[in-house]
Amino acid sequence: MPVTIPITALYGGVFVVILVCLTTRIGVLRARTGISLLDGGNEQVALEMRRHGNFIEHVPILLLLMAIVEINGAQPVFLHVVGVALVIFRVAHPLGLHYGRVQTPLRLVGAVGTSLVTITLGVAALRQGAQALL
Repeated sequence: MPVTIPITALYGGVFVVILVCLTTRIGVLRARTGISLLDGGNEQVALEMRRHGNFIEHVPILLLLMAIVEINGAQPVFLHVVGVALVIFRVAHPLGLHYGRVQTPLRLVGAVGTSLVTITLGVAALRQGAQALL
């Protein structure tokens, strides 16, 4: 019987929608400004690059951790709580990023929340791995 990870698949699909939105924003902006690489000194391009880049820096490893934890038998409720929280935090973070303003409530919620989810999934994976070895 094949191993399935339907909960991770669900959130992976949601994250693809978010990624397409972020990718489209920077792509349209690049087309409009004619800036092909880097930010060309344009603050809006720099901002959209970081919104997209930050998402790409965090979401793949978190989806991998979700898949590992799901395969290893995590409770569906746990996975959904983590998944919903991560969607909220990964939407909040880019909305809270602003050029020239470091501290915004949404950025704080997104960054701290993402870190907490990362730690939670990491601890769950470590716990599962340790239990399997003992």
